[in-house]
Amino acid sequence: MDILVAGGHGQVALRLLKLLADQGHTARGLIRTPSQAADLQAVGAVPVIGDLENDASLSPYVKGADAVVFAAGAGAGSGPERKRTVDLGGAVKLADAAVDQGVRRYVMVSSIGAHDPSSGAGSMGPYLAAKGEADAYVTSRADLDWTIVRPGHLTDEPGTGLVTVSREMGGRGPVPRDDVAAVLAACLTTPATIGQTFELFAGTTPIDEALRF
Repeated sequence: MDILVAGGHGQVALRLLKLLADQGHTARGLIRTPSQAADLQAVGAVPVIGDLENDASLSPYVKGADAVVFAAGAGAGSGPERKRTVDLGGAVKLADAAVDQGVRRYVMVSSIGAHDPSSGAGSMGPYLAAKGEADAYVTSRADLDWTIVRPGHLTDEPGTGLVTVSREMGGRGPVPRDDVAAVLAACLTTPATIGQTFELFAGTTPIDEALRF
Protein backbone atom coordinates (compact mmCIF):
# COMPACT_ATOMS: atom_id res chain seq x y z
CA MET A 1 0.00 0.00 0.00
CA ASP A 2 0.91 3.65 -0.39
CA ILE A 3 0.32 5.30 2.97
CA LEU A 4 0.63 9.02 3.73
CA VAL A 5 1.30 9.90 7.38
CA ALA A 6 0.54 13.54 8.26
CA GLY A 7 2.86 14.88 10.93
CA GLY A 8 5.58 12.60 9.59
CA HIS A 9 8.38 13.79 11.89
CA GLY A 10 6.52 13.10 15.12
CA GLN A 11 7.81 10.49 17.52
CA VAL A 12 4.96 8.06 16.87
CA ALA A 13 4.91 8.86 13.15
CA LEU A 14 8.60 8.04 12.63
CA ARG A 15 8.11 4.71 14.36
CA LEU A 16 5.05 4.01 12.23
CA LEU A 17 6.80 4.98 8.99
CA LYS A 18 9.67 2.61 9.79
CA LEU A 19 7.26 -0.25 10.49
CA LEU A 20 5.36 0.38 7.26
CA ALA A 21 8.55 0.61 5.20
CA ASP A 22 9.87 -2.58 6.78
CA GLN A 23 6.60 -4.29 5.84
CA GLY A 24 7.13 -3.35 2.20
CA HIS A 25 4.65 -0.48 1.98
CA THR A 26 5.38 2.88 0.39
CA ALA A 27 5.53 4.96 3.57
CA ARG A 28 5.28 8.69 2.90
CA GLY A 29 5.57 11.29 5.65
CA LEU A 30 4.13 14.78 5.27
CA ILE A 31 6.50 17.30 6.84
CA ARG A 32 6.77 21.08 6.72
CA THR A 33 10.52 21.46 7.29
CA PRO A 34 12.85 20.19 4.52
CA SER A 35 15.68 19.67 7.01
CA GLN A 36 13.64 16.85 8.57
CA ALA A 37 13.65 14.85 5.35
CA ALA A 38 16.85 12.97 6.21
CA ASP A 39 15.26 11.59 9.39
CA LEU A 40 12.41 10.10 7.33
CA GLN A 41 14.76 8.68 4.73
CA ALA A 42 16.79 7.07 7.52
CA VAL A 43 13.78 4.92 8.47
CA GLY A 44 12.97 4.04 4.87
CA ALA A 45 10.21 6.61 4.37
CA VAL A 46 9.59 9.06 1.55
CA PRO A 47 9.49 12.69 2.72
CA VAL A 48 6.69 14.84 1.31
CA ILE A 49 7.14 18.58 1.87
CA GLY A 50 3.89 20.43 2.57
CA ASP A 51 2.28 22.69 5.13
CA LEU A 52 -0.53 20.91 6.92
CA GLU A 53 -1.54 24.07 8.72
CA ASN A 54 -1.38 26.69 5.98
CA ASP A 55 -1.80 24.95 2.62
CA ALA A 56 -5.34 25.44 1.33
CA SER A 57 -5.62 21.78 0.31
CA LEU A 58 -3.71 18.58 1.04
CA SER A 59 -5.02 16.82 -2.07
CA PRO A 60 -1.71 17.04 -3.97
CA TYR A 61 0.00 15.10 -1.18
CA VAL A 62 -2.76 12.54 -0.74
CA LYS A 63 -2.90 11.77 -4.47
CA GLY A 64 -1.91 8.18 -5.14
CA ALA A 65 -2.34 7.02 -1.54
CA ASP A 66 -4.30 3.93 -0.50
CA ALA A 67 -4.65 5.15 3.09
CA VAL A 68 -3.86 8.15 5.26
CA VAL A 69 -2.90 8.46 8.91
CA PHE A 70 -3.27 11.66 10.91
CA ALA A 71 -0.46 11.71 13.46
CA ALA A 72 0.17 15.47 13.63
CA GLY A 73 -0.06 17.73 16.66
CA ALA A 74 0.63 21.34 17.52
CA GLY A 75 2.72 20.25 20.49
CA ALA A 76 2.69 20.88 24.22
CA GLY A 77 4.04 24.43 23.99
CA SER A 78 1.44 25.67 21.52
CA GLY A 79 -1.51 27.89 22.36
CA PRO A 80 -5.22 27.17 21.87
CA GLU A 81 -5.25 28.77 18.41
CA ARG A 82 -2.66 26.41 16.97
CA LYS A 83 -4.35 23.44 18.55
CA ARG A 84 -7.38 24.34 16.47
CA THR A 85 -5.46 24.98 13.25
CA VAL A 86 -3.31 21.83 13.53
CA ASP A 87 -5.06 19.22 15.67
CA LEU A 88 -8.51 20.10 14.33
CA GLY A 89 -7.92 21.99 11.08
CA GLY A 90 -5.20 19.65 9.85
CA ALA A 91 -7.31 16.57 10.51
CA VAL A 92 -10.26 18.11 8.66
CA LYS A 93 -8.07 19.06 5.69
CA LEU A 94 -6.68 15.54 5.52
CA ALA A 95 -10.18 14.07 5.57
CA ASP A 96 -11.35 16.44 2.84
CA ALA A 97 -8.30 15.63 0.72
CA ALA A 98 -8.83 11.90 1.17
CA VAL A 99 -12.43 12.20 0.00
CA ASP A 100 -11.35 14.42 -2.90
CA GLN A 101 -8.82 11.81 -4.02
CA GLY A 102 -11.08 8.81 -3.44
CA VAL A 103 -9.01 7.48 -0.53
CA ARG A 104 -11.38 5.82 1.93
CA ARG A 105 -9.04 4.54 4.65
CA TYR A 106 -8.34 7.11 7.36
CA VAL A 107 -6.68 6.30 10.69
CA MET A 108 -6.65 9.04 13.33
CA VAL A 109 -4.31 9.37 16.29
CA SER A 110 -6.52 11.05 18.88
CA SER A 111 -6.20 11.18 22.68
CA ILE A 112 -7.81 9.80 25.79
CA GLY A 113 -10.16 12.42 27.16
CA ALA A 114 -11.26 13.60 23.71
CA HIS A 115 -14.78 12.40 24.51
CA ASP A 116 -14.92 14.81 27.48
CA PRO A 117 -12.78 17.95 26.92
CA SER A 118 -14.04 19.48 30.17
CA SER A 119 -11.96 16.88 32.01
CA GLY A 120 -8.75 18.51 30.76
CA ALA A 121 -7.04 20.96 33.07
CA GLY A 122 -5.31 24.09 31.77
CA SER A 123 -4.00 23.77 28.21
CA MET A 124 -5.33 20.22 27.97
CA GLY A 125 -8.90 21.52 27.65
CA PRO A 126 -8.43 23.23 24.26
CA TYR A 127 -6.32 20.30 23.07
CA LEU A 128 -8.99 17.75 23.96
CA ALA A 129 -11.70 19.95 22.47
CA ALA A 130 -9.78 20.15 19.17
CA LYS A 131 -9.21 16.40 19.17
CA GLY A 132 -12.84 15.68 19.97
CA GLU A 133 -14.11 17.94 17.19
CA ALA A 134 -11.64 16.41 14.72
CA ASP A 135 -12.81 12.91 15.64
CA ALA A 136 -16.43 13.95 15.21
CA TYR A 137 -15.75 15.40 11.77
CA VAL A 138 -13.97 12.29 10.54
CA THR A 139 -16.54 9.88 11.93
CA SER A 140 -19.36 11.88 10.35
CA ARG A 141 -18.01 11.20 6.86
CA ALA A 142 -19.81 8.28 5.25
CA ASP A 143 -17.20 8.37 2.49
CA LEU A 144 -14.35 7.40 4.85
CA ASP A 145 -13.45 4.04 6.36
CA TRP A 146 -12.17 5.52 9.61
CA THR A 147 -10.54 4.27 12.79
CA ILE A 148 -10.00 6.54 15.81
CA VAL A 149 -7.16 5.48 18.14
CA ARG A 150 -7.01 7.25 21.51
CA PRO A 151 -3.71 6.39 23.22
CA GLY A 152 -3.05 6.93 26.88
CA HIS A 153 0.00 8.72 28.29
CA LEU A 154 2.82 8.19 25.77
CA THR A 155 6.12 6.81 27.04
CA ASP A 156 9.47 5.91 25.49
CA GLU A 157 9.57 2.51 27.15
CA PRO A 158 10.35 -0.30 24.69
CA GLY A 159 7.27 -1.74 23.06
CA THR A 160 6.05 -5.15 24.17
CA GLY A 161 3.43 -5.89 21.51
CA LEU A 162 0.98 -6.36 24.39
CA VAL A 163 -1.82 -3.83 24.87
CA THR A 164 -5.21 -3.12 26.35
CA VAL A 165 -7.88 -1.86 23.94
CA SER A 166 -11.17 -0.48 25.23
CA ARG A 167 -14.22 0.86 23.42
CA GLU A 168 -15.46 2.28 26.72
CA MET A 169 -14.15 5.81 27.09
CA GLY A 170 -12.64 7.25 30.25
CA GLY A 171 -9.67 4.99 30.91
CA ARG A 172 -6.27 6.17 32.10
CA GLY A 173 -2.82 4.68 31.79
CA PRO A 174 0.48 4.74 29.90
CA VAL A 175 1.36 3.18 26.56
CA PRO A 176 4.75 2.99 24.80
CA ARG A 177 5.03 4.93 21.55
CA ASP A 178 6.41 1.75 19.97
CA ASP A 179 3.14 -0.05 20.67
CA VAL A 180 1.01 2.86 19.46
CA ALA A 181 2.86 2.73 16.14
CA ALA A 182 2.43 -1.03 15.95
CA VAL A 183 -1.31 -0.72 16.57
CA LEU A 184 -1.65 1.96 13.88
CA ALA A 185 0.17 -0.24 11.39
CA ALA A 186 -2.03 -3.19 12.30
CA CYS A 187 -5.20 -1.11 11.90
CA LEU A 188 -4.30 -0.39 8.29
CA THR A 189 -4.50 -4.09 7.44
CA THR A 190 -7.27 -5.11 9.86
CA PRO A 191 -10.73 -4.44 8.38
CA ALA A 192 -12.39 -5.14 11.75
CA THR A 193 -11.03 -1.83 13.03
CA ILE A 194 -12.98 0.20 10.45
CA GLY A 195 -15.68 2.25 12.17
CA GLN A 196 -14.14 1.72 15.61
CA THR A 197 -13.08 4.27 18.23
CA PHE A 198 -10.96 2.84 21.03
CA GLU A 199 -8.61 3.78 23.82
CA LEU A 200 -5.18 2.18 23.91
CA PHE A 201 -2.96 1.37 26.89
CA ALA A 202 -0.13 -0.95 27.81
CA GLY A 203 -1.55 -4.35 28.64
CA THR A 204 -1.29 -8.09 28.33
CA THR A 205 -3.07 -8.89 25.05
CA PRO A 206 -1.19 -9.34 21.76
CA ILE A 207 -2.05 -6.56 19.31
CA ASP A 208 -3.61 -8.80 16.66
CA GLU A 209 -5.87 -10.37 19.27
CA ALA A 210 -6.76 -7.00 20.86
CA LEU A 211 -8.01 -5.70 17.50
CA ARG A 212 -10.48 -8.55 16.94
CA PHE A 213 -13.63 -6.49 17.46
